[in-house]
Amino acid sequence: MSDTTTVRTLEVRKDNWSDTRVVESTLPVDLGDNEVLLRVDKFALTANNISYAGAGDLLGYWVFFPAEEGWGRIPAMGWGDVIASAHPAVQAGERVWGFFPFSTHLKIVAGRAGPEHFQDVSEHRAQYAPVYARFDRASANPVYEAAREDQDCLLRGLFMTSWLVEDFMHVNDSFGAAACLVTSASSKTSIALAHCLSKRGEMASIGITSPGNVAFCESLGYYDRVLTYDAVESLDASQPAVIVDMAGSAAVLSALHHHYRDNLKHSCQIGATHYEEMGAVDNLPGAKPEFFFAPSHIQSRSAELGAATLMQALGADYAQFRAGSDNWLALEHSYGVDAVEETYQSVLAGQSDAKSGQIVSMWPRQ
Repeated sequence: MSDTTTVRTLEVRKDNWSDTRVVESTLPVDLGDNEVLLRVDKFALTANNISYAGAGDLLGYWVFFPAEEGWGRIPAMGWGDVIASAHPAVQAGERVWGFFPFSTHLKIVAGRAGPEHFQDVSEHRAQYAPVYARFDRASANPVYEAAREDQDCLLRGLFMTSWLVEDFMHVNDSFGAAACLVTSASSKTSIALAHCLSKRGEMASIGITSPGNVAFCESLGYYDRVLTYDAVESLDASQPAVIVDMAGSAAVLSALHHHYRDNLKHSCQIGATHYEEMGAVDNLPGAKPEFFFAPSHIQSRSAELGAATLMQALGADYAQFRAGSDNWLALEHSYGVDAVEETYQSVLAGQSDAKSGQIVSMWPRQ
């Protein structure tokens, strides 16, 4: 290995996510104490990434991978390889899963290393939840299958969020609701939530989506009912309900709140698939909209059940959902910086087919 490596990273303007640039830099491979150099192999590009940009300041996603003032590096779930390590418990050649920037490489300061994972303990990560800075070792993951790495890129992180949301509803007795309204029903995070709601069976799951995605959502078999955004008033507002909002559209959220009013028992905000329709959501009737912060629920449930028990249950449900995705998920691959930028713009514009899963790599096709 030479003394330096060239790093290429795709960045976006924080105030205009369609404005992108590729930053090229030279990274010394001489490592300081506990530093680890990762080669970013591949990652998923979905509406979830747009949600990270939407909550970039509120939940700290822009801080994960610092950039020049005004620019941001959107986190993505994917796979990488350790190509050099100065940490005694992290070995070159290890395959790891976690958050990466849209980049070719990532240098971290490794710490809190255990048999299953290690973390980036760089100073700029200190104030944020450790789960976001964790790199899981493939060799220690009981549900790891090399042939399903692409599905892990796409589904594993968002399934955790959806599983935790459903569990949060469960431990709160569904807030007394009979139905869970899920916006952006064709998004993969929503599909995972519908799977979890269907499996538990405590609330009816009602998917709300655009006309072109109704048939697809119905074909999944997870939703009890699917309707379009303009049909919200057909819902029975006399029955208490909760919302899990993946769309982030102020107009849609307002319509649901005004339709259900005091029978809207909890309003959970997660995504921003309709980021162009985001806006103020203050002073709505019914429950006040609240962002769901997954790490807080992990912490509280781990204290109640034990971390190992919680993660074992989550992992088993994820493996079932991942296998079921063979029936509806079509994997698509793109290679090289230009292809990543093109795929990002397509996802940002909402042009991706609901059935497709975009796996991208900043590296040319091997």
